[in-house]
Amino acid sequence: MRVTIVSRIYAPEPAAASFRLAALAMALARGGDDVLVLTSRPPRAMPGAGDTEVRGVRVRRAPVLRDRGGNVRGYLQYLSFDVPAFFRVLFARRADVVVVEPPPTTGFLVRLACAVRRTPYVYYAPDVWTHGVVSTGAPGFVASMVRRVEQVAMRGASGVIAVTDGVAERVAALVPGARVSVVPNGIDTGVFTADGPTLEDAPWGVYAGTTSEWQGAEVFVLAMPEVLDRFPDARIAFVGQGSAWSSLRRQAAEVAPDAVRFVDQVPPTVAATWLRSARTALVSLKPGQGYDFALPTKVLASAACGTPVLFAGVGAGAQLVEDERLGVAVSHDPAAVAAAMIAAFENPPQGAIRERLARWARERASAEVRAESAAEVVRSAARNRAAA
Repeated sequence: MRVTIVSRIYAPEPAAASFRLAALAMALARGGDDVLVLTSRPPRAMPGAGDTEVRGVRVRRAPVLRDRGGNVRGYLQYLSFDVPAFFRVLFARRADVVVVEPPPTTGFLVRLACAVRRTPYVYYAPDVWTHGVVSTGAPGFVASMVRRVEQVAMRGASGVIAVTDGVAERVAALVPGARVSVVPNGIDTGVFTADGPTLEDAPWGVYAGTTSEWQGAEVFVLAMPEVLDRFPDARIAFVGQGSAWSSLRRQAAEVAPDAVRFVDQVPPTVAATWLRSARTALVSLKPGQGYDFALPTKVLASAACGTPVLFAGVGAGAQLVEDERLGVAVSHDPAAVAAAMIAAFENPPQGAIRERLARWARERASAEVRAESAAEVVRSAARNRAAA
């Protein structure tokens, strides 16, 4: 079977979308399918930006407009990928099924191209953009436009893959009758491991991944003055990128200028080294932003590296951390975060704890296992169209 994956972001860019789509491509290839990935060129400055050849998977990249932080985020940036992607799908080799990743504009244009070529497609839904736009207070006409585009993108899909039950419920509410399958995100437990190189042994907290407004990562910066009173050598590091990167830098310069480090995008292997070296991994989800249902992949990556999670916020992520004893979940409040961070620095995780966390990730959150489920959804979409 021939499968085409269309996404503005793909490995080696460190993001949840990159991890799940790369795992999906590998799962399809292991099953004998021929996979073509249509994506963007990664930032030039990012180490390890070259593609590693994988049997059965071909990656084709095209230039894309990025913002100052190197992200493909914003209407112009999305369109700089979406419009060429329409023609790339239209004129690419014929596929039995196409898989498309948000934003909804990408899904909308892929639907048009697939309609012309009479090809089924699967929409991979890590979230529902309509709710996110409404929660940010966007003008009504913008929210209405996003809603309609997202509905069209999902309504035409032969299948929708949702990463949580909460996302599945929102998809069903937005597009009644949508064929939704829930396949949770996983993590590459071959890259994110408890064994491997580490940095200095010090009271470090590490936030590895995307920083967006709805994640509220500033709570860790605001907690640092209180932490420094107890641990003058304490540090936290943000490793990644995101729309909140600049504001976090400004806040850090104001409240803890020498205690917060920023490391731009790095390959997953380097991100794993940072997480492995931390006494606690920092994950946040700001309440009331429309994303309480989200389960940040940062939680899985941290556990796989054997590092306990400090989760600031509510929802599915906090519940998972508590239920599976992956660390501690506290309210999204600087004082609560500071107390939890001090406790983590006072009690560095020992070998037995690190091994238990890594073992849980291998057995319960492996990207390889979860990608096999996603691959079956994709194959079913192709089979159902062929049988129709």
